[in-house]
Amino acid sequence: MKYATTVGDKTYTIEINDDHHLVIDSGEGQPPRTYTFDLGSASGQTLYSLLIDNQSFEAFVNAVEDSADEVQVLLRGHLYDVKVVDERAARLAKSAGGAAAVTGDFNLKAPMPGIVVAVPVNEGQEIKKGDILVILESMKMQNELKSPRDGRVARVKTKPGDNVEQNQALVTVAA
Repeated sequence: MKYATTVGDKTYTIEINDDHHLVIDSGEGQPPRTYTFDLGSASGQTLYSLLIDNQSFEAFVNAVEDSADEVQVLLRGHLYDVKVVDERAARLAKSAGGAAAVTGDFNLKAPMPGIVVAVPVNEGQEIKKGDILVILESMKMQNELKSPRDGRVARVKTKPGDNVEQNQALVTVAA
């Protein structure tokens, strides 16, 4: 099965050949690369263990509310907004003129339990995609949680020093 995977502004084609081999094509004139992989969920949590060509990674993966194909991935202290669409659905969307505009509120949720270090935004503040909304410390690492889109901070639901649980809403961004 092939998937169109978008991370930030870059799209990759990922083809899963079998349970342990995948091919990634960056579409930048370089030949596609084949990788050996193993992926497993740690105790049914949103923490995943990933081995790629004998290199080990741990990542927290959380689904984006009200989206069937978007997730947030916390990997090595960086939070990535990732959209994964199977190739057939991507072709259908393209032939239909693309996807609809992003509307409605977005709730930034904690990708893991932790302590809020800082909330550098205020309610009513206009923000841009990529602006830091919350700095969360977890497992002795500080993670900058960023806005996935432009908008206005509608509600700040946490403050520095708060202990937060995984999937707890931290900030609401209105379109």
